[in-house]
Amino acid sequence: MKTLACLTLGLFLAGAALRAGPAPVRVVSQTVGTDELLVALAAPAQIAALSPLAGDPDFSAVPDEARKYPILPANGDAESILKYNPTVVLCADYSRPELVTQLRRAGMHVEIFDHYLTLEDTYANIRRVARVLGADQRGEALIASCAARVRALQARLKGATPARVIAPSTYGLIPGTETTFQDLCDHVGAENLAATRAHLVGHAPQPSEQMLTWQLDFVVVAGADAKSALAPFRAMPPYQFMEVVRAGRVAVLPPYLISCVSHHRVRGYEIVARALHPEVFK
Repeated sequence: MKTLACLTLGLFLAGAALRAGPAPVRVVSQTVGTDELLVALAAPAQIAALSPLAGDPDFSAVPDEARKYPILPANGDAESILKYNPTVVLCADYSRPELVTQLRRAGMHVEIFDHYLTLEDTYANIRRVARVLGADQRGEALIASCAARVRALQARLKGATPARVIAPSTYGLIPGTETTFQDLCDHVGAENLAATRAHLVGHAPQPSEQMLTWQLDFVVVAGADAKSALAPFRAMPPYQFMEVVRAGRVAVLPPYLISCVSHHRVRGYEIVARALHPEVFK
């Protein structure tokens, strides 16, 4: 009789758990790229906290939305994340290894994002975040919206002569292949001379003397406007000697878009394409 009563109670509790559904998903995002995906895909109650950069308009595409949610402290530890009672933490391969280890030791489900250089990587990451949230349809709708914008852009650029470009840096590095800048060039009708002439991979030391021989149409820089964005380079070799810089032939991106890894990168494609090929947007 006692066994039957226990079995009945167990079945009742199991039925109650099924009726209640799965435990709510609560996600902490530890990087600005996953912040942007989370804000796009999650229901508000699913966002436990966002990264320290989420509210900074120089780094984040969603600063206004981010201010509605808790923000992690800069250089926070596992305790500062766990206090938000997340069920999932989104990190990247550049997140501090000791932090990831601490979270996993605490029994936390940690998702590590390690592919984000291309638009296809972004689509894969959208699906991954959507799966965590139980928002697969919302993820596919976001991908479809991005793909439609990219197709429209490519239709406009069909037949346009690729513009010869580079993305100068004040750090003595320049992006070649296997970078978000190369992905940008691949979508805006541009030839990245750091890749095609110098065969650079990743963010590599700039070949200053060789760059002086390049016939460039534009430089692509981050800033509020052309004048302020070019100002550092007008007094910096080799850029100060380059005709493209002296003439101010520039495509300017908002700072948060220059290395964007989320779906917002499509907005960067549209801005740069208009700057490089104004004739096809008349």
